[in-house]
Amino acid sequence: MTSFGRRARDRVMTWACGFAVVCALLPLLSLLALVLSRGLRGLSLDFFTRLPAPAGEPGGMANALVGTLLLLGLAALLGIPLGLGAGLFLAERGDGRAGRAVRFCAEILAGVPSIVIGVVVYGLVVVPMGGFSALAGACALALIMAPTLARATEEMVRLVPRPLREASLALGVPAWRTSLRIVLRTALPGLINACLLVIARAAGETAPLLFTSLNNQYWNFRPDKPTASLTVQIFNYSGTAHPEWHDQAWAAALVLLIIVGGASLLARRLAERGRVA
Repeated sequence: MTSFGRRARDRVMTWACGFAVVCALLPLLSLLALVLSRGLRGLSLDFFTRLPAPAGEPGGMANALVGTLLLLGLAALLGIPLGLGAGLFLAERGDGRAGRAVRFCAEILAGVPSIVIGVVVYGLVVVPMGGFSALAGACALALIMAPTLARATEEMVRLVPRPLREASLALGVPAWRTSLRIVLRTALPGLINACLLVIARAAGETAPLLFTSLNNQYWNFRPDKPTASLTVQIFNYSGTAHPEWHDQAWAAALVLLIIVGGASLLARRLAERGRVA
């Protein structure tokens, strides 16, 4: 092939890749533009300070914002230790039969639709407790977070150099302390990145919360009571015929997008600092 033909093929492939990037970015940019244009109209001080009110009266979603933070906090307390522990086990002892079973279960659980997880948690937690609760919602979100975090933890731990483990063991440090104090500490930047990403994913879930935490029109700080969340409020308000509730739903979508985007950007920044270190 002549040099002219190579340059022509290179130019054609460059333009094709650029066109593919534009096609991939157009839906994202249109989504961001729509949420910003519609969500800014519903943002106000009342949105962050008031409780939901009947149509035509000034109201907000302060309780839903607090409820979302409560759900994510409880889910992180339940799901992050489970995911980190499972991932560490898969990386350190995952070559045996038990490791293959845990890995298979994590892969299956990661692919289960979130609404199915909500139904399962409804039967295992909501029914025995006798009612919906923030704790049940946190259990559903934790089950969504744990398998993804387990696989990410396994990959991060496997990137830790093997001589580092061997040096710690040669100094007489027990294997469990080596895993916790040496291996996890070395992989900490990547693990923090993975934790923030799974929290951001759980923040956008709606279906499992409909079966577990349900909703609440008032303030709630107790884990054993139903609690509001931004995603459920968006679901409820978007199905009504009241324009003011539609504006609040768009504003909640914008706030949720900021939370998820902020967590993703923070995870990326921490990952970059970890690579530099």
